[in-house]
Amino acid sequence: KLRSRHDTTAVTRQNPHMTSRAAEDVALLNRYLGGDIGAFDELVRAHEDRVMGICMRMMGNRDAALDAVQETFITVFRKADRYQERAAFSTWLYRVAVNTCYDQLRKAKRRRTEPLPEHTDPADRQSGDAFVSAELRPDIEEALAKTPVEFRSAVVLVDVQGLSLQQAAEILDVPVGTVKSRVFRGRKQLAKS
Repeated sequence: KLRSRHDTTAVTRQNPHMTSRAAEDVALLNRYLGGDIGAFDELVRAHEDRVMGICMRMMGNRDAALDAVQETFITVFRKADRYQERAAFSTWLYRVAVNTCYDQLRKAKRRRTEPLPEHTDPADRQSGDAFVSAELRPDIEEALAKTPVEFRSAVVLVDVQGLSLQQAAEILDVPVGTVKSRVFRGRKQLAKS
């Protein structure tokens, strides 16, 4: 269970190794759990770009990614009281995002539908739209979509999102060696595409 209301300074004082972003996340989460819905909105704004980036690359389709992002934040909204401070809030959030993508990919596989191909231009990095700037070139999206999901998630987290192997291991809830192996195998698969 999270401690009662704390400001960022108090949270950081109790855990000097915590980054200011992590401390701010915990403070916002505590405020939300205390009844401040606006604090949850702040958490969403702070993390929505990265969650969209993860979902976009995992799902390979903008509409599916948007659904996964929405489902991720709904899950976090409902289960925020289950967060334990063993890892950063962002680690827990990104794990929820990856698991949401896994679930949606499994459901889609059972339905056996073929989406119409989407032809998109390369992302405009100057765009103010986080969802547009999260898109990849179509050839990269296609190659990622062909990569097995467990390799794809590791490659997305490490190579695309720039997380460390340790952070990816925490998000995926697997040992660091497994992440290394999945990244290696994912890269190898992508090189063939």
